[in-house]
Amino acid sequence: MRKRQTPKSRNIPHLWLISDARNDAVLDSALRRLPRGSGFVFRHYHLAPAERRARFRALSRIAGKRGHLVIVADTAAQARRWGADGIYGPPGARPAPAPLLRIATAHTLRELGACRRHGADAIMLSPVFATRSHPGGKTLGPLRFRLLAAHAGAPVIALGGMTRRTAVRLGWPRWAAIDGLS
Repeated sequence: MRKRQTPKSRNIPHLWLISDARNDAVLDSALRRLPRGSGFVFRHYHLAPAERRARFRALSRIAGKRGHLVIVADTAAQARRWGADGIYGPPGARPAPAPLLRIATAHTLRELGACRRHGADAIMLSPVFATRSHPGGKTLGPLRFRLLAAHAGAPVIALGGMTRRTAVRLGWPRWAAIDGLS
């Protein structure tokens, strides 16, 4: 299957940092250490709305100085209000209106199909390896990850237990981490 190449998907960074309650204390320095032009997904579901907005503002300033793409786990309207580059969410969400990117999450072939049908610009496919986010959970492993990624129809970002070492082991160009980059 040929991968869809839109102007938006050609600019998907290779390295992504994802925010979480457990890496919040080190996000400022982690964003500064990322190579220029990386991606940052701001989730911070654990914060109240006003605190979440303030934390987004602080982190997006740092990311902007480093030329990182900033994606928010929220609606397209919220992404526009906050000045984000795109949105992050489940496979069946609506496409993001231009120029916003939509990064979707998937764990199965069915979810990959939903991502494709709903116009995801890139897909975070997980969990590739064991992860603290889902202790003891089933992982895809390198072979199943590659088999699923071949059906994505959009750029695939490996997620789940990803570190520089596991990225080399997987041999995949795009990857994301919470702990692995914090």
